[in-house]
Amino acid sequence: MKKIFATMLLVSFVTPALAADEFFIVQDVKTKKCTIVDKRPTTTETTVVGNGVFKTRVEAETGMKTVKVCTTN
Repeated sequence: MKKIFATMLLVSFVTPALAADEFFIVQDVKTKKCTIVDKRPTTTETTVVGNGVFKTRVEAETGMKTVKVCTTN
């Protein structure tokens, strides 16, 4: 029982850290403004644009320069 609890405790700390290693370029559907976020959008107010998931914020920033809908704003 102790091993199960220890494993669950470890997973609860590791999982959020892994999720933070994803960045997305999203565009607001009303204003058409692009931003970089660290969580996949769950609403219809923003749309993921570009090549999808980036491992670092720097990669996402570089990727945003090449997304056509983001460079026209």
